[in-house]
Amino acid sequence: MCLSGSAILSASLILLVVGFVFGEARGALSQQGLMAFVGSGDWHPEDGEFGLLRLATATLATSCGALLLAAPVGVAAGLFNALIAPRAVARVQRTLVELLAGIPSVVFGLWGLVVLVPLIGAGHGSGQGLLAASIVLALMILPTVALSTEAALNAVPNELLQGAAALGLGPLTRARRVALPAARRGVLAGLVLATGRAIGETMAVLMVAGNVVAWPKGLRDPLRTMTGNIALEMGYATAEHRSVLFVVGLMLMLAVALFVVLAAMFGGGSDAGTRESVWRDGTAKRGGDCKCGGDAVRANDAERATASNLRGRAP
Repeated sequence: MCLSGSAILSASLILLVVGFVFGEARGALSQQGLMAFVGSGDWHPEDGEFGLLRLATATLATSCGALLLAAPVGVAAGLFNALIAPRAVARVQRTLVELLAGIPSVVFGLWGLVVLVPLIGAGHGSGQGLLAASIVLALMILPTVALSTEAALNAVPNELLQGAAALGLGPLTRARRVALPAARRGVLAGLVLATGRAIGETMAVLMVAGNVVAWPKGLRDPLRTMTGNIALEMGYATAEHRSVLFVVGLMLMLAVALFVVLAAMFGGGSDAGTRESVWRDGTAKRGGDCKCGGDAVRANDAERATASNLRGRAP
């Protein structure tokens, strides 16, 4: 009863927040219509122009840039931690990644403003812009990518790795051709969640992006994201301007909700078909008798104990 009440309370709070944001945004939506916001990039509140295309483009550019930087490093870190690293090393690395996830966003912003921005801007302007914002965001979403990848790889059955080892595949080949394809749904879910977090980040991006409402044409060009625009202008916005800022917030909520749904779709399915296809591909590429894979899966307890080191760790 207590658990069900907590679930109902949580859902009610979410609905209340959505209802409040929609109620505040309804005035601007009814007066101008949705196309007035998504059909233009001109943001001049003093003239009644509230085009969101430049803000939306800047938000997508920083999020995609962060994902491009964080995805390879995060997936590689999760792969190393789950399948290759010794237990002691994996434990230390996991602790460091979790600590990275707990650092406040304003600290990332301070580091970016004091260290990263001067490096990028040496001889080339202020340094505040798309590149600085993408790097800071990449550091912030890196723990999400790494930890979700590690969790997905740890869920891969040992029998699959044992069968791959029985076929003569080395540790790196097992990780690349067997474990990673079998865990791809969980890895994709982590990438989607990381993208959702990047879209919703405010303070760190606000400190290093330059905050100019403009089309980002280069890596060093300053820009302003949707979240940064709300933080900068909500303090003095009134009447229609204030209502439009709630429209921006509503669009951000819908975008993040979409990414959460996509993550649930990727992470909630079964990888059984994928694992079976990986097994078939592995046996075919080795050119051996498929019975050896079945024998490995059906090994006795002593053989399984010996094969427990297949994840690359000391017992």
